[in-house]
Amino acid sequence: MTDTLIIFDTTMRDGEQSPGAAMSRDEKVRIARALERMRVNVIEAGFAAASPGDFESVRAVAESVRESTICSLARANENDVRRAGEAIRPAASGRIHTFIATSPIHMEKKLRMAPDQVVEQAVRAVKWAREYTDDVEFSAEDAGRSELDFLCRICTAVIDAGARTINIPDTVGYNVPHQFGSVLRQLIERVPNSDKVVWSVHCHNDLGLAVANSLAAVLAGARQVECTVNGLGERAGNASLEEIVMAVRTRRDVFTCDTRIDSTQIVPTSKLVSQITGYPVQPNKAVVGANAFAHESGIHQDGVLKHRETYEIMRAEDVGWSTNRLSLGKLSGRNAFKTKLQELGIALASEEALNAAFARFKVLADKKREIFDEDLQALIGEDGPQGNDDRYGLVYLRIHSETGEVPQASVTLSVGGAEQATQSQGSGPVDACFRAIESIVHSGAELLLYSVNAITTGTDAQGEVTVRLAKDGRVVNGQGADTDIIVASAKAYLNALNRLVSGVERLNPQAEETV
Repeated sequence: MTDTLIIFDTTMRDGEQSPGAAMSRDEKVRIARALERMRVNVIEAGFAAASPGDFESVRAVAESVRESTICSLARANENDVRRAGEAIRPAASGRIHTFIATSPIHMEKKLRMAPDQVVEQAVRAVKWAREYTDDVEFSAEDAGRSELDFLCRICTAVIDAGARTINIPDTVGYNVPHQFGSVLRQLIERVPNSDKVVWSVHCHNDLGLAVANSLAAVLAGARQVECTVNGLGERAGNASLEEIVMAVRTRRDVFTCDTRIDSTQIVPTSKLVSQITGYPVQPNKAVVGANAFAHESGIHQDGVLKHRETYEIMRAEDVGWSTNRLSLGKLSGRNAFKTKLQELGIALASEEALNAAFARFKVLADKKREIFDEDLQALIGEDGPQGNDDRYGLVYLRIHSETGEVPQASVTLSVGGAEQATQSQGSGPVDACFRAIESIVHSGAELLLYSVNAITTGTDAQGEVTVRLAKDGRVVNGQGADTDIIVASAKAYLNALNRLVSGVERLNPQAEETV
């Protein structure tokens, strides 16, 4: 017998807490639609009380997704819970996820509350949430360092109050698998009303054990795992959705449960999240890394050629590696282009935006022999947070660089509709380009990260550049793609600058305590 393991995706909430990874409302809707295509059970769309923008994002996702439950996080206070309730109101299926800290150090040092007060507040929060939905989840923040007797007490109380999912988070990534599995097993055995709820886990990766701890909990009886695409999340990240799903599915001899996930959507969704957040996937990342199914060793190659299962425990096709070819070219028409966008879950704001994207597609098709879905995602990603209303735009770029000479950049920008030109030198062509841009915009931003990744294969592949800028406590990512890396770098820098001035991203997503 196998039963269902619920996949609770928190990419758009906990994943968004990664520096610079904050997403706009439209970006969250795109990711939510991809998660819906993947058949994710629960999508945590954000923290509705964190800001008006996050409230609107949760609400937009609730309006757009019909096949997955839409969830909003809420601290155990009345304002948070009611904001969450209002945000999920349009959802076909909505959930409120409320939490409060339960470890001695958190209760004493952070909450400054006695254990009795914590239990009372948790019960009140669950009852407020039940006014909006029957689907209420309670999390005991820092459960991994909480006393077992107190966990039993608070879980019993919130279940009696109406919680239907109990989440046990390893908030600081402190636990090890055998210990964490034991905690889940004892809770299920000792909480008298444990059969009335789904037991869930939410593990962080500070010691590299998030997936291992989550799977240990599943073996102990947990039937929901909270995870993120690509393991995205604050600090060292969260348990990776793709690793949880494929571990359970591949090792059917060990796990007596399975997910309803359409695993062929894993790689496309991974690439979408990477492109939107600006967090590239490392090549040796399990399941979704570029090398996950590559075989360099001659011994391995020989074995795979003779029989795939000698060295491959999963098929690349099963997680979506064979589905990235875009059957469009430079002769493709506008309607075919629009249809392909719809297949990828991309909805542009207006006909003008579609026309602009189609024009960029035609330019790219003239440069590249083959076009891939990833190219198209990057193409659409070139639109800034305000689309055609971006403050800064690239009009002209000329780079001169040769051995023994100082690189020089000539740049013309559109600034608020007016063109400005300048020249600058730098230690390299990218440095010269960025210095030239700064001599016009005078942003005063600090460059935290510059990275380049090939979007697809081949020497004509587009390079995707990620730039992370910081100013006055704001951290933003910018992306740019082009077959010319210097042009892509300029686009990425300007994209980040436009995000800095747009106000789309919050100062510090979910700055308050979270699970």
